[in-house]
Amino acid sequence: MAWQVLFFYFGFFSMAAPNQFYYSILEELKLNSIIGNVAEDLGLDSSNLKMRKLRIVSHHSRNCFNISAENGNLYVSDRIDREEICGAELSCFLDLEILAENPVNVFSAKIEIQDINDNPPSFPNEIFNLRISESSLPGARFVLEHARDPDLGTNSLQSYSLSPNSYFSLVEKSDMENPELTLVHSLDREKQQKFEFILTASDGGKRIKTGTAMIKIEVQDINDNYPVFSQKNYKVSLNEDFPIGYVALQLNASDKDEGSNAEISYSFSHIPESAKQVFTIDSQSGIIKIIGKLDYETAQTYEMMVKATDGGGLVSKCTVSIQILDLNDNAPEITITSLSTPIPEDSSPGTLVALINVKDLDSGKYGEVNCQITEIKAFKLVPSSNNYYKLVTAGELDRETTSAYNITLIAEDEGSPPMVTKKTVHITVSDVNDNEPVFGKPFYISHILEHIPAGASIQNIHASDLDENENARVTYTIISQNIDDIPVTSYVSINSMSGVLFAQRSFDYEQLREFQFQVMAKDSGSPPLSSNVTVRICVIDKNDNAPKILYPSPDTEGSALFEYIPHSAEKGYLVTKVIAVDADSGHNAWLSYHLLQVPDPSILSIGQYTGEIRIGRDLPDIETLRQKIVVLVKDNGVPSLSSTATLNLVVAENFQQVVPEIRRQPNNSATVSNTTFYLVIAIGLISLLFIVIVLITVIAKCRKTHSPTSFDAFNRNVYPQFTLGCPSEISDTSLPFPFSYDVCVTLDSKQNEIAYLKPVQNVPTENLIDTDDSAHGTDPTNVHLPKISNVQV
Repeated sequence: MAWQVLFFYFGFFSMAAPNQFYYSILEELKLNSIIGNVAEDLGLDSSNLKMRKLRIVSHHSRNCFNISAENGNLYVSDRIDREEICGAELSCFLDLEILAENPVNVFSAKIEIQDINDNPPSFPNEIFNLRISESSLPGARFVLEHARDPDLGTNSLQSYSLSPNSYFSLVEKSDMENPELTLVHSLDREKQQKFEFILTASDGGKRIKTGTAMIKIEVQDINDNYPVFSQKNYKVSLNEDFPIGYVALQLNASDKDEGSNAEISYSFSHIPESAKQVFTIDSQSGIIKIIGKLDYETAQTYEMMVKATDGGGLVSKCTVSIQILDLNDNAPEITITSLSTPIPEDSSPGTLVALINVKDLDSGKYGEVNCQITEIKAFKLVPSSNNYYKLVTAGELDRETTSAYNITLIAEDEGSPPMVTKKTVHITVSDVNDNEPVFGKPFYISHILEHIPAGASIQNIHASDLDENENARVTYTIISQNIDDIPVTSYVSINSMSGVLFAQRSFDYEQLREFQFQVMAKDSGSPPLSSNVTVRICVIDKNDNAPKILYPSPDTEGSALFEYIPHSAEKGYLVTKVIAVDADSGHNAWLSYHLLQVPDPSILSIGQYTGEIRIGRDLPDIETLRQKIVVLVKDNGVPSLSSTATLNLVVAENFQQVVPEIRRQPNNSATVSNTTFYLVIAIGLISLLFIVIVLITVIAKCRKTHSPTSFDAFNRNVYPQFTLGCPSEISDTSLPFPFSYDVCVTLDSKQNEIAYLKPVQNVPTENLIDTDDSAHGTDPTNVHLPKISNVQV
């Protein structure tokens, strides 16, 4: 090892350049061997090496070097194997980066790794087996595998040598490629059958290293006899249903040689590609087996050549012919050569739908096929030529009844047993616009509340069409017509796609109770089909009208209405009757009468449903009695609406006693009229005219004071001309409807007269109750005449 140390210290050299260093070392240095001092090469002060913190930054997966932090020596920290690091490269360099801190600086270092003879040559195999015929002539060469040495130069493989013998030698070569044996003397198998030699490979290192391999040579006998088959031609017949693995044939060949020359192997010499997938031969036994499916329809005969080869390579051949026998192993095949689907539902009988071909790959009667279809009345199968059949329509088609057909074709051959094939043909029927839209109801009745807002949904009209797609797309329209000279479209509209009816306006039951119109549903076919349906709209009444009092007349507001009651009236006496009507109908028009305000409830009572006011008990014995009552009339709606009427009842011995009571009633109407007159005149005239108007007003007042009273006029001019009937004679008298009656006694000096009852012809009929609802409301035909004694002021 001393020479290695000297070589290390004197053999390697280093070269420093600015920030770059170069070292050259041998591989396989011992661990911790010093390569050089980096600190000295960098010119660093050895006193501050620890502060500079020198360290190596390696970019390799394994770092084989390290730097001492104390003295700056670069030393080996891991095994260095040049063959492992650089492989077969002639030059092997490692690039390092040395990092110094405080201050930071980076230095590059390149280390060359030199090869040493550390690997011996080696052969890929420890033993080489050669078989050489005894007939080989001298000079014959036999190539061997070469050895390998990963070292470089003289350290690598340099020479081969063979152990001494008299039969073989090595061929000298300038390169170290595959070594070759050459035969020096002829071989005689009978004298020596085997040879063994040692082949040595040597390198050129100072301490030579070698590798060896064993060469084993077997001398082969001369093959001078050919194999012989028992037959030159072999013929065999196989059913096509024979299974895989069945032995079709066993060949037999013999050889008169001995040993390997007598060992015969069998193989196919010439065989079609199709036969390779069906048959195989055992090389040792000569057995031919089935490895694929036999099919008569694919191949009826297989012709192949089989060769027998002995151990010496001599070959003889024979011919093998295999015949395949047909069986009924193929079901009939059904092929749809032409198919028209979908077919229109209006196709006439005999329309071609599909062209069908039927065939059977078997031969003879096995290939004869009969074809039919499942029983479907709409189609039939018509035979044609050359195993063709036509599928045609046999009757009328209706898509709405059957939109698709699954027709099963049945093909059966004449084998025993027969083989059957079935195939389903799916045929769809395309739509023709042959169905008009059908409404869900024969007619539509919709009940809606009056006063619904405009735009509200009323009814959903729906019509369905048995057709499909465009032929089934239905649009809705209202057939134009008038209702009381107004187009129906002013009342309702319809969504053309959904069929929803909408109100175009708010309806008033009292003006329009019902109306009807027709809606047309039309499909989008070509030509389009349509149908109509009648729609009836019934307006449902709401309680939106308060009762209207016909008697006492609402026109008497501002003045009092007096009813005369004689002292002789007894309990149950009919004083008067309040008459009211309601423009609503049904429950909303059922009226009831109630005494809302009465001084003495025991004296008077009112019929809840008749409105008749009667004496409830005997009248007190007084000269006169005056009572003011308020009657409430309300309907049966929810919420209930009502109206009131005010009556003044006067109990007196005779009619003359009623007049003072009447006169005590202030003439509010005249006062209001004069006040208004004064205000208008006062505002409109200047102050001078105001004085004149005051004078005229004073004169008018004086004249009014001296004018005769209404009662005087009654006594002087009017009263003797009229005869008043008794209350008992007229209390239950009914008047014909729709007339209203007024009795007026005027006390105004300007209207000095008394009028009998007179009919008022122009009573608005819209304020009357429908006779259809008279069972629930006030019966208009039973309106009783008020007493003649009733007086209006």
